Amino acid sequence: MCVHAGVHRGLAFLSRLLWPLAVTAALLGLVALRVTSCAPTPVPKPPPAPPVATAIPPRRTLSRDCRAPGWEHAAHVNASSLRGLYWAPFGRDEVGWRVYAPMIAREIGVDCPAHSTGFARALAAWQKRQGFPGSGLVSQFSFIRMKGEVQGRRPFVLLSAQGVCAAPADPASLAAARPDEGLGGKAVELRPGALAAYRRMVALARTEEPQIAADPDLLKIFSAYRSPTYDAARCAAQNNCNGRERASCSSHRTGLAMDVYLGHAPGYSADSSADANRLYMVQGPAYRWLLANADRFGFVNYPFEPWHWEWTGESPQAP
Repeated sequence: MCVHAGVHRGLAFLSRLLWPLAVTAALLGLVALRVTSCAPTPVPKPPPAPPVATAIPPRRTLSRDCRAPGWEHAAHVNASSLRGLYWAPFGRDEVGWRVYAPMIAREIGVDCPAHSTGFARALAAWQKRQGFPGSGLVSQFSFIRMKGEVQGRRPFVLLSAQGVCAAPADPASLAAARPDEGLGGKAVELRPGALAAYRRMVALARTEEPQIAADPDLLKIFSAYRSPTYDAARCAAQNNCNGRERASCSSHRTGLAMDVYLGHAPGYSADSSADANRLYMVQGPAYRWLLANADRFGFVNYPFEPWHWEWTGESPQAP
């Protein structure tokens, strides 16, 4: 009995000794729980946005080897047809192909005169890649294939080929160009990406080409976004509908197309499709620079209209 009583007294004393420590530990646990429960849940940081590409792709390298022995006959025929070929590459009768010579040279990868043997040799190589006889002669047959390749780079045309007219851009989504970017201060609008690409392109053009820098009007925009309502009204008022394209399904409705000033022949307007006016444009510094560089910024040309360029950084949407 004495042993048991001693044990009980010892346990009681130990309990009194440890009780304050236990209470303190419990209180600290409650405080820690309170702090933890009130602390905000850490939000993981989102991954950094990918950097916006600002580097300009390099210019395509064209061959300047314009002498090719053995191609003299083809060069002679091309020199004759350059001014004398009767054809209708865009459904309208034309004489000669001087208007398209710069575009053809770029497509076949040379920087050579159209009457040179090097031009004929390069054209023959292109024709063979297309499965044609490599004659080296410019003809409507081979040009139609080349035109198809160029037109196929325009998303608007690919959509139209499916019998679908692209949906008009939402006017609220468009960006306004500065007054100094529109020809004569004209108010023009494009999709923001297209306008940004245009600005970068023009800045480089004026840096690289002194003739463009010397004429502040060159490469200014004289037509960009046009609503279907506007085009329909213009068609009715001017009787200048340009077929289906202007009357009801112009690429300008997308906010991705623009007409830029390239100069004009005396007596013609900036967008006259007369052969003499188009020839004047393609021989000028602005068109030559665009032909060599516009694709670096995502722009492609409608070959019949040297002034018409479309941005491919976005695709037009089906309605």
